[in-house]
Amino acid sequence: MLHRTPLRMPAASRTWLLILAMTAVLSACGFHLRGSANLPFKSLYMTFGANSPLGIELKRNILASGNTQVLTSAEGAEATLEVLAETREKVVLTTNSSGRASEYMLYYRLTFRVTDAQKKELLPATQITLKRDISYNSSQELSKAAEEVLLYRDMQSDMVQQILRRLTAIKTAQPTQPEAAPATVPAPVPVPAK
Repeated sequence: MLHRTPLRMPAASRTWLLILAMTAVLSACGFHLRGSANLPFKSLYMTFGANSPLGIELKRNILASGNTQVLTSAEGAEATLEVLAETREKVVLTTNSSGRASEYMLYYRLTFRVTDAQKKELLPATQITLKRDISYNSSQELSKAAEEVLLYRDMQSDMVQQILRRLTAIKTAQPTQPEAAPATVPAPVPVPAK
């Protein structure tokens, strides 16, 4: 009688086979990594404060795209991103039976517009509002403060991606060709007299 032993695949081979299968599944569903922003202008000036965390992260993402420079002055910039308002707000969402806050809603709002070198508006005043809720417990004061900082940082990264999507969608005005004059206007046909 023959004695058969089952074929065993080494663990490393199984791991690579699993990775290969997952890659095939992800590519089949249309998944792809987020690419860099492809902005429609070569240079951009932003009116964020020098130490604005949002401005710094947005600048880093724009420079990473490789096709747009961020200038330190509006002179020579093809477009200007003008920050009209940037606010963070913490609002009580729910209270417990003793009237103390048990949940907060964090808001992060940015209002901006984009103009070209001739001050023509490419993107009118646009407000982006992000919000996250956070539970609160007075016995976990330090951890909740750290969680709040992390949530604001997450909203900031989300804000950068939303700004980049809006900037990428801007269609800059292309010079149009002057309309061609009609070649010749046909002469009116004389009507026979009665």
